[in-house]
Amino acid sequence: MASNPTSLSRPTFRRSDVTLEKRETLYQGFFRLEELTLRHRLFDGGVSDSMRREIHSRFDAVGVLLYDPQRDALVMVEQFRAGAIDDPRSPWKLELVAGLVEQGESLEQVARRESLEEAGCKVGALTQLHTYYPSPGACNERVTLFCGLVDTRGLGGIHGLDEEHEDIRVHVVSFVEAWRLLGEGRLDNAMSLIALHWLNGQRASLRAASHPPPVTRECESTRECERSDDG
Repeated sequence: MASNPTSLSRPTFRRSDVTLEKRETLYQGFFRLEELTLRHRLFDGGVSDSMRREIHSRFDAVGVLLYDPQRDALVMVEQFRAGAIDDPRSPWKLELVAGLVEQGESLEQVARRESLEEAGCKVGALTQLHTYYPSPGACNERVTLFCGLVDTRGLGGIHGLDEEHEDIRVHVVSFVEAWRLLGEGRLDNAMSLIALHWLNGQRASLRAASHPPPVTRECESTRECERSDDG
């Protein structure tokens, strides 16, 4: 029997339906690896046996789709990624501007800070898109995506912080080119996939809002007629 779609808006279980028996830190570096021993309620009404799960504990992150609606262009960054070191194509990835949320920072502050650090780009209006878990089976990181409106004129070059060993090349690409790269599999990370599909649906309205319709001759004539009537 199929589930009632409206019931999926509310989760069946909550955090209180998990009994955390033990939490142990296995490794502590920039990130942390933990081992959890736990039990949780089952859909049939019972309770699971005690089990162990390893969790990669990370900071939450922010990604920013930098879009210039006047020129229908995006800002993308290219950099080495250690997690992709064995990628058969290349461990250098094309991505959105992104960064980790530091203590005391709002998500919007992170979006603007990272855009300046990684791309030399000042952001205008920010729109929050989605918040998601990239890999909830093994990692507690949550990512929040934004779209930031920018002026791409003069952007490019090499950016990043020396103390973080960042070597980031900035690319300004048209939407058409970005969409082609997506189809070719060149944009193979979750942030880019999610953001590009969002932009594909919103692009027309963003561009229309950035190009206000000109005052037509008919409207001017109407005002002239109103002034004439008043006289």
